[in-house]
Amino acid sequence: MESVGKKRSRPRRAFTPEFKAEIVELCQRGDRTVGQVARDFDLTETAVRAWVKQAEIDAGARTDGLASDERAELARLRAENRRLQQDVDILKRATAFFARETR
Repeated sequence: MESVGKKRSRPRRAFTPEFKAEIVELCQRGDRTVGQVARDFDLTETAVRAWVKQAEIDAGARTDGLASDERAELARLRAENRRLQQDVDILKRATAFFARETR
């Protein structure tokens, strides 16, 4: 029995920053709605709205999120934090190993 009303998930697609900027510009121009632009380019309305919101944050028009450079820095710092935590864990294990060896 087939389920009624269930949508099939779309494969994840990657878009260039230039393409996203073009879509955002079309939305901000005001002659078409976000929904119309999304349908015209076979995009999800949610993705287009997110691109518009991020562009507004980057431009300083909104303050309810992180700018793209702040997001990149946060990702870099999180990766560095993970690596440093792994280093500390290795050092703790080495300390415990050498403490057993000296007994």
